[in-house]
Amino acid sequence: MAQHIARKRFGQHFLTDVNIIQSIVDAIDPRSGETVVEIGPGLGAMTIPLLDRIKPLTVIELDRDLAAKLRSRDGLEVIESDVLKVDFAALAAAKGQRLRVVGNLPYNISSPILFHLLGYVEHVVDQHFMLQKEVVDRMAAAPCCKDYGRLTVMLQWRYAIESVLDVPPSAFDPPPRVESAIVRMQPYAKPPELDRKLFGEMVAVAFSQRRKLLRHSLGVWLATKGFGGQFDLQRRAEEVPVAEFVALAQVLAKAD
Repeated sequence: MAQHIARKRFGQHFLTDVNIIQSIVDAIDPRSGETVVEIGPGLGAMTIPLLDRIKPLTVIELDRDLAAKLRSRDGLEVIESDVLKVDFAALAAAKGQRLRVVGNLPYNISSPILFHLLGYVEHVVDQHFMLQKEVVDRMAAAPCCKDYGRLTVMLQWRYAIESVLDVPPSAFDPPPRVESAIVRMQPYAKPPELDRKLFGEMVAVAFSQRRKLLRHSLGVWLATKGFGGQFDLQRRAEEVPVAEFVALAQVLAKAD
């Protein structure tokens, strides 16, 4: 498998640092009897150490050549597909349990993958992903900082998010032009009840003009919804905690 040439259109950067790989697998800590699903196994840098701890292991690989080579390895169940087309609910049902999802995600489509998985969160135990460090910083950000934004709010209402490990470009072949990091995402057992579509629309509007006060963006949107309640619009979106966005969405849903 070492002869495979990384394909730019798939955003392929293969992890090669053995110590980093071991630290990632230790952080995941797979246990016998669990169903682990790896997205984008590539040349198997994480796949092989994971297989040492758990079999069978399910992998999702879009690259046809890599998928064919992976099928030759004992203990692997290979799904050759675009991850954005995978039905994780059906996969969990077939396995008879919730999934632990891991992977070195293609940086060019990491956000779409995260939002796709959000739609299946009820079927997931936890997620551990390698991502661009800038993205992980945004995912794990607290209010009142530049990293806090739409991605933060849309994920933190449903997951406890933690940056676990920083990974330098030198750990990859070819080296990416950015720093990377491992993020741990654990779904809340009892999340707030939300109209996800309404919540997503509201958060997108709130951060559409993030340098301006919310009265210029969210305030106008709330007026179209006939909102007559109390909400401090003399702030920027980055100053509003996730819990306040959630509470506002719940009030709006009840008003409908």
